[in-house]
Amino acid sequence: MLKISTKGRYALRLMIDLAHHVESGPVSLRAVAERQQVTLKYMESIMSLLLREELVISTRGKSGGYKLTRSPKDYTVYEILHAAEGNLAPVQCLASAVNDCPLQTTCPTLPMWEGLNTLVTDYLKGYTLDMLHRGDVLHTHVCDN
Repeated sequence: MLKISTKGRYALRLMIDLAHHVESGPVSLRAVAERQQVTLKYMESIMSLLLREELVISTRGKSGGYKLTRSPKDYTVYEILHAAEGNLAPVQCLASAVNDCPLQTTCPTLPMWEGLNTLVTDYLKGYTLDMLHRGDVLHTHVCDN
């Protein structure tokens, strides 16, 4: 089962919080942690991943904190989750740029996994941080159960 961990979900919440305060300048991670009801230590570990991928920048000093490196409309959910989670491929053989599985030419399930990977990737790339921040997320029912 494809599952986004709490790290990925909290990374999105952290980024949405920063987008919400984008006009306020740098934001204290302690304030974000309090608003999101997540421990500061856990937020620090997530922030380090976002900093490494240059999705946010930090400033020091009395009015220091964290802020987005670009406009909220220029971030996709995919890139934020990828920064927090690492590879989002549904199966290991698609986790790297080159599929080196010895069964790739005869695997009857590979096309299905490739299709799922494309669907998930395209779906997550179709949502921007700005859309989430503004609440412009479509609620669609995809299951008849």
